[in-house]
Amino acid sequence: MENKEEIKDKINKLKELIEYHRYLYHVLDKQELSDAALDSLKKELFDLEMEYPEFITPDSPNQRVGGKPLDCFKKIEHKVPMTSFYDAFNRQDMDDWEDRNKKLLSLDEIGRIDYYCEPKLDGLAIELVYINGLLSIGSTRGDGKVGENVTSNIKTIEAIPLKIKSKEEIIDSLKKNNLLHVIDNIEEKGLDEVIVRGEAILTKKDFIRVNEERKVKELPLYANPRNLASGSIRQLDPKVTAARKLDSNVYSLITYLGQRTHQEEHIILGAMGFKTNNRFNRFCKNMEEVFEYYHYWEKNRESLPYEVDGVTILINDNDIFKKLGIIGKAPRAGIALKFPLLEVVTKVRDITVQVGRTGAMTPVAILEPVSVGGVIVSRATLHNEREIERLGLKIGDSVVIGRAGDVIPEIVRAFPELRNGSEKDFEMPLHCPSCNTLLIKSEEEVVWRCPNNNCFARKNKYFNHFISRGAFNIEGLGGRVVERLLEEGMVKDPADIFDLTEGDLLPLERFGEKSAKKLIAAIQDKKQVSFSKFIYALGIRNVGQKTASDLAERFDNIEKIKSLSLSEMEEINDIGPIVSKSIKDWFSDAGNLDYLDKLKEKGIWYINEKRKDNRLQGLRFVITGSLKSLSREDAEQKITMLGGEFSSSVSSKTSYVIVGENPGSKYDKAKELGIKILKEEEFLELTK
Repeated sequence: MENKEEIKDKINKLKELIEYHRYLYHVLDKQELSDAALDSLKKELFDLEMEYPEFITPDSPNQRVGGKPLDCFKKIEHKVPMTSFYDAFNRQDMDDWEDRNKKLLSLDEIGRIDYYCEPKLDGLAIELVYINGLLSIGSTRGDGKVGENVTSNIKTIEAIPLKIKSKEEIIDSLKKNNLLHVIDNIEEKGLDEVIVRGEAILTKKDFIRVNEERKVKELPLYANPRNLASGSIRQLDPKVTAARKLDSNVYSLITYLGQRTHQEEHIILGAMGFKTNNRFNRFCKNMEEVFEYYHYWEKNRESLPYEVDGVTILINDNDIFKKLGIIGKAPRAGIALKFPLLEVVTKVRDITVQVGRTGAMTPVAILEPVSVGGVIVSRATLHNEREIERLGLKIGDSVVIGRAGDVIPEIVRAFPELRNGSEKDFEMPLHCPSCNTLLIKSEEEVVWRCPNNNCFARKNKYFNHFISRGAFNIEGLGGRVVERLLEEGMVKDPADIFDLTEGDLLPLERFGEKSAKKLIAAIQDKKQVSFSKFIYALGIRNVGQKTASDLAERFDNIEKIKSLSLSEMEEINDIGPIVSKSIKDWFSDAGNLDYLDKLKEKGIWYINEKRKDNRLQGLRFVITGSLKSLSREDAEQKITMLGGEFSSSVSSKTSYVIVGENPGSKYDKAKELGIKILKEEEFLELTK
């Protein structure tokens, strides 16, 4: 308990700190601290002065004025995965992003990169499927591949048309924008199925209205519009959703109708009758114009009718967008440039260490709970020892906590100026807090790890990884149940889960006969998964869902992956030396190989979904120019489904170069190297 002298000292230090930043901003026109963080410091000072009014002085700054998808919704698979965007926070992040993309493109494409920018809506991502013009399915993103069917609730949103405009009306509108190539495509292929994506949102006005209604009824208020929009879409009773008066904004046309740019997509969507953000969007020729747009909305976002947390920047050309492909969870050609973090000041009560499934030790700051952007935050990740050293952080420090959108809260900076001498240094434990094994750290890493494969904490995390949606997806087998099973010694590894019986579960808390029977049935139903999910479920360090998918597409079985050399792995797209070493190390461990054998013996294995036709196996293809009859993405899929490999660059290892209209420098390089050229018609014949 702090005594009054300590309180007085804290108040004086706060006053000095606030005055310092006030001077920087108002006199020198400089800013080292965000407005939100400075306001939070003032609030802390105000609270102390209210509690201890005897310490209020005329120089106080405060004296300046007046002295999870729900089971009840059917799951639905997206025809095209719903991706999200990685985040950027400053000009350096954006320049790095642009440089990475340019390195992946040929010289003839670098000169024609331009961008399409939109306010980044802070709502719930949705997909709408129209069959013969009528709204057929409305769904949530879910995990990107499988979402929730929420059609009944989607239909309550007045901004979403139950029927798109007629073909004649759409064409008439497109003529005004001179999109003749789109009109030709629609005339030829029709509009039997149209898939679009956008956001379900709640306007600021309706958010206030809902909370006012709840205030009258003496009900708890909602923290922010996004949570309310998300919760409204997942209401079991559509009448509740309707009462919320959600809004919507559509920004992506998934069905190919001849659109060449993202800007054209918005014009087409508008012609179909969707509500879009066209009046707030902007085409930008270069990064300078992108940042003019960003800074405009940074200053004027309050003028928008809904909440935004940044702007979205996409490479406008759809061919380039597809060519750059996807890495991890997001397309390379799009990025979310976030507005400055929402920031407040709080105190670090303690720093603990969390054990990950690969044994990684992650320091976590335990905070005095504080509301950041409407969300109560009590923990913040510190990543590793190096981050703590960079911040100069001690236990007991006052700190700025930042949070942008759904990003995990982080400590932005510490205030050594506010220390009273009771603060303590953090020391990374020498031993694992779970199993007491001596921690290790390799020369290449900054992360300390527990090397004990039998560590309870590691096992617990790995079990939860194995049963997660991206892996075996065993519903009903939650973290607490897994923890109890491990504590009771009923399972040693995930293979043992499949030996459980109803009688094993009944003694556990919360299990009756019905729930035990249901869970056992769910477990037995998931003995086999797709090859990519199986690879991901193994929990190999640095191997996420995208890498697992790449490996599954490239190889027929686990034995082929196991036998790969490091150099062979590194030749696979997006798999570098670090990931390659992780894979090689995993398959070199005798314990892991025994675990694989155990899974196979119990019938817990994978289904190879690759086609039996591997006529292109061993052949490497490169595409240059625009294809007329199919998209570049469709061509790539044809190649990989027939056992071939797609590459983005021409080399001596290239087997064929497929040439479309207006080919680039790859065509010249192919002729120079004597590589066989395929016209589009020849390629289609080869893959027929």
